[in-house]
Amino acid sequence: MIFGIYSLLSASLFLDLDAVDVAFTEASVGAGISTLLFIATLKLVRRHEKVYRYRPIFALGVVVVTGSLLIYGTFDMPYFGDPEAPAHQHVAPRYLNDSMDEIGVPNVVTSVLASYRGFDTLGEVIVVFTAGIGVMSLLLVSRQTKQLEKGRVPAEMKGQVILRVVAKMMMPLILMFALYVQFHGDYGPGGGFQAGVIFAAGVILYTMLFGLSNAEQVFKRVVIEKLTALGVLIYAGVGIVTMVLGYNFLDYNALAHDPVHGQHYGILLVELGVGITVAAVMMNMFFKFTWRIVKHKYSVEK
Repeated sequence: MIFGIYSLLSASLFLDLDAVDVAFTEASVGAGISTLLFIATLKLVRRHEKVYRYRPIFALGVVVVTGSLLIYGTFDMPYFGDPEAPAHQHVAPRYLNDSMDEIGVPNVVTSVLASYRGFDTLGEVIVVFTAGIGVMSLLLVSRQTKQLEKGRVPAEMKGQVILRVVAKMMMPLILMFALYVQFHGDYGPGGGFQAGVIFAAGVILYTMLFGLSNAEQVFKRVVIEKLTALGVLIYAGVGIVTMVLGYNFLDYNALAHDPVHGQHYGILLVELGVGITVAAVMMNMFFKFTWRIVKHKYSVEK
């Protein structure tokens, strides 16, 4: 809970610094979804850590060596806040001064993430996708567990009439706002990452109040798992198309006769891929944790 409160305060700080994009993500992931996953993890683990007889000396050595190399690599970096750093002298001025002419998008953050640093953002999406695959692999759930929970609503939520009615009213607004953030990210704060976590937060809110089986009637588990990979394929597919057309990977100028229009098309497509993968991974992780808790509860009662 302390981490959740800290994330909420951090989101307020980012908002005060006009970093609305980061505030969206911090509020949804840090204060919302991450807090729920921490609580779900505590529900699954025991009170005391299991004592192992072996000593992972090799693993400790790998961590120490890797950490030492990372620290050594920071010695070549400019000092924090150094006004003579290349980022302040060359990179940032180029983005701020030339972004509108080259990309034609008012939101410079979107231009940097989706176009100038499109390859790096693809790596971030793949990291999110890999995390989702890891959770799916670790938290496998049997069909028997799903039959036990079918049609059930958490008992502690059945009496929360006001909360459930308000949630039904808020759900369409939350999902519509997520779509607004997704497709309006070129002109204002937002984008695929923010829209994905906001959309997932709305679905998770509904799941907490009305039960996982009810949520999965709308958001099918098989569909969500396929959407997890679809977003990455859309993003990488745009890069492959630009290469087939004779341009560099993720060079959106190839998508239209006018380079600015090509940038708009490319950013729209890759941001859509980001939003799909992020939303699907977040929902899938929460669903897996919830089913695992149900299985744990059933095993304890049995």
